[in-house]
Amino acid sequence: MGADHTRPAPPAPPRVRRILVATVVPLFLITVVAALVLWPRQDREPTDAPALPRYHGTVTRVVTEPCPPTPEAPEGGPGGSAGPCGTVTVAAEQGPNAGRQVETPVPAGPGAPRVEVGDKVILVELTDPADPAVKTYDIAEHRRGTPLAWLAVLFAVAIVAFGRWRGLAALGGLVASFAILLGFVLPGIGAGQPPLLVAIVGAALIMFVVLYLTHGITAQTSVAVLGTLGSLVLTGVLGTLATAATHLTGFGSEDATTLSMFQRDVDLHGLLLAGIVIGSLGVLDDVTVTQAATVTELAHANPALSRRQLYRAATRVGRAHIASTVNTIVLAYAGASLPLLLLLVADSRPVSQILTSEFLAQEIVRSAVATLGLIAAVPLTTGLAAVVTTAGRRGTTAGPADPPAPRPPVARDEALEALGGAPDRRSGGWSGGDRSTEAAW
Repeated sequence: MGADHTRPAPPAPPRVRRILVATVVPLFLITVVAALVLWPRQDREPTDAPALPRYHGTVTRVVTEPCPPTPEAPEGGPGGSAGPCGTVTVAAEQGPNAGRQVETPVPAGPGAPRVEVGDKVILVELTDPADPAVKTYDIAEHRRGTPLAWLAVLFAVAIVAFGRWRGLAALGGLVASFAILLGFVLPGIGAGQPPLLVAIVGAALIMFVVLYLTHGITAQTSVAVLGTLGSLVLTGVLGTLATAATHLTGFGSEDATTLSMFQRDVDLHGLLLAGIVIGSLGVLDDVTVTQAATVTELAHANPALSRRQLYRAATRVGRAHIASTVNTIVLAYAGASLPLLLLLVADSRPVSQILTSEFLAQEIVRSAVATLGLIAAVPLTTGLAAVVTTAGRRGTTAGPADPPAPRPPVARDEALEALGGAPDRRSGGWSGGDRSTEAAW
């Protein structure tokens, strides 16, 4: 998460460091206390039936056969039910039949796995309600643990090989992010806590851990932290106002409707806001870290730049960054909702009704609010970074900056060599063809 900037930022003056510590440390303590208050106190009781036993197995034989006719089939028609039909023999590796061959029907229906000999599958054990002693097996899905493990190893090796210690820190931040999401945010929302508040506190925890772990404890990182935290709060406020103005209920997707059936006390409207905040965090910290680093690099390249000049120059970089990030946000939300978008395209309703439907209005609000939060992050972070970077200078807020110090004299021959050619002693020109730099030097 965030951009990588390997040049160490110059140390801030002691007074600036004290101000940053006095600002960031209380915010971190408030975040920790809020997390402890909102932490789920006990595990929720399962509301659904006990899960079916699942065992590992390997397919050893597949026999397909014509499907039997169905009563609904028209006369003279094919008369077969939806296939495929047949049996699959599986060598059970776990459960009461471990080491034995068990037969299951060929998986059929929408989304059913297609199996072949040698496939690693997961069996579910079914019990006959009339006679509990009679047990049958069905193939639930393929076993994906091994390919996913290899993909994770490749992912980690690539990050560490390219980023080295910074890449290793990024992996640690990724682990911390998932730990906070799975250990605090999701259980807290499932326990009935306010989803928006849990999301903001969880996102703040992720931000503190990931940014300082990945980019180090510096004034530049502290500026990015403050900019990210302010933008997160603004995103939550804008999301609340936008969902209230559009009267969104949170029931815009099938997943939300299914969740309401199993956990009736979950606030789906708040869950929608929580999703907006969590989804914005990954792009927010990239923007804030980049802006803080841009101001630092500009000040390092030209120490004579005033605070206003630093702000304007870094803001131009931020505009270009936001212009590309807006498209990223919209495409990311669209990619995650392609099946439902295809359903909307096939809908026969007018376009105006489709655009104002619960589902599409929810995605429009999500994209617009996240983008507004990103736009606000640029001037907020850039202004803080400009103040911190120029703190301790004289005349940083005055008019135009003083002219830069004169460059040290450079020998003519050395300058020509730096341009890629060698000086020609005989002609007084440049040996790299007919080109000449006499006018420039």
